[in-house]
Amino acid sequence: MKYIILLGDGMADRPHKDLGGKTCLQAAKTPNLDQLATSGTVGMVHTIPPGFPPGSDVANLTVMGYDPRKYYTGRSPLEAASIGVELGPDDVAFRCNLVTLRIIGGKSSGGGRRAIMEDFSAGHISTQEARLLIEEIDAKLGNERIRFYPGVSYRHLMVWKGGKDKLECTPPHDIQDKDIQGYLPSGEGDDVINGLMEGSTDLLLSHAVNKARQENGKRVANSIWLWGQGRRPKMPTFKEKYGIEGAMISAVDLTKGIGIYAGFEVITVPGATGWLDTNYVGKAEHALWALKTKDVVYVHVEAPDEAGHTGDLKNKIKAIEDFDEFIVGNIIHGMKQFDEYRILALPDHPTPIELRTHSNDPVPFVIYDNRSERVGDAVSYNEGIAQRKDALVFTEGHTLMDYFLKK
Repeated sequence: MKYIILLGDGMADRPHKDLGGKTCLQAAKTPNLDQLATSGTVGMVHTIPPGFPPGSDVANLTVMGYDPRKYYTGRSPLEAASIGVELGPDDVAFRCNLVTLRIIGGKSSGGGRRAIMEDFSAGHISTQEARLLIEEIDAKLGNERIRFYPGVSYRHLMVWKGGKDKLECTPPHDIQDKDIQGYLPSGEGDDVINGLMEGSTDLLLSHAVNKARQENGKRVANSIWLWGQGRRPKMPTFKEKYGIEGAMISAVDLTKGIGIYAGFEVITVPGATGWLDTNYVGKAEHALWALKTKDVVYVHVEAPDEAGHTGDLKNKIKAIEDFDEFIVGNIIHGMKQFDEYRILALPDHPTPIELRTHSNDPVPFVIYDNRSERVGDAVSYNEGIAQRKDALVFTEGHTLMDYFLKK
């Protein structure tokens, strides 16, 4: 038996007035997902346990079959694994975004700059440009206890040896177009974190990369934003849990890191960007190739989530349709080379356009098994599955993987 998980990050949504009360999934043309839903088993799954933030870290752990209540320690340790940074027992990792702040002018009551979070991704800055900026930050702000490591596009890493992790930190995509003053890190060690963020602005503004971006009409990466802190997790591998071996295909360090901790082979696909221009076809081709030697492959696509964070209906629908055509469509065709197989397709969480951030609403899933096709009415793959009488519901989201593999 071969297994493949197709995950469209943030695909789920809420009804939107500009779509006539439809969600993005309902408005998008998704013939391949609909084909799976018509012939397979559909349902809703709660991927965010009560009391947990509705992040991709928590949600993807859940989808992978790991209960976040046992294994979640923070987002950044997962990303550190992908970047190749080994965390010691006293190390605290932080996600380090390159962001664009709109400086208001003057100082706040705390002495820091007044600014608006204009873009949490600094215009989806290229990895090559970002590397130069992070290397400059590390050279000027790093020391024996604090180091910065480059990642992909705007997503990077900071490690604080002997650091503090009991801070309240806000993801920058949660405060788009808001004054940052009410969202700065607070708690034990906040003076260090806020000092680094404040100190990064002067360094970045004068950097040649940003001067060139400004001349070309692009958004400048004029600050770092630190959040998502945590320590190294302890979790069993997927093989220890389920007795099978797998591979991870993703453009982002978070899901790559989960794959590494799960003992998966992490496959790099040329042209995979985490945005609308990602190499969808390449991801599908590499997944099918990997299944020749692996039992299970997890294919993660970031683009719908990114569009949701920017509040762009057109781009989110395009990302969903591209996912359906180039990932799901190619996988449906390519899986026919195997005698027995199952396909699981779903989002990790909703990223509602109206919120421009994640929510903890349950998400629709479909499981297709080529040995037992469902016969009956046509089913559209979207949030409306929740109204179907035959819909399965997994309130303990991590048990969906058990059902998928052992059904």
